[in-house]
Amino acid sequence: MLVLSRQRDETIMIGDNIEVTVVDIRGDKVRLGINAPKEISVHRKEVYDAIRRENRAAAQVKPEDLSGLGKVTPPKNPQQPKEEKK
Repeated sequence: MLVLSRQRDETIMIGDNIEVTVVDIRGDKVRLGINAPKEISVHRKEVYDAIRRENRAAAQVKPEDLSGLGKVTPPKNPQQPKEEKK
């Protein structure tokens, strides 16, 4: 792991197009600003881990687990739309 020291308003570059800037420091918390292209996802690690867990769980779903989902049944007594008077 690379460890760098930065002060407020100083920036770290990742590659040619990702900037990480120290925005604020308050006590033991550091606020970071991240400027990255839209196609690059940026998440806090706990959110990233939750997304991965959900994706893995979704990948394990079998077709029989989805039976009945997405099927639309028409109502028993469908009402005909009333014609508008002209």
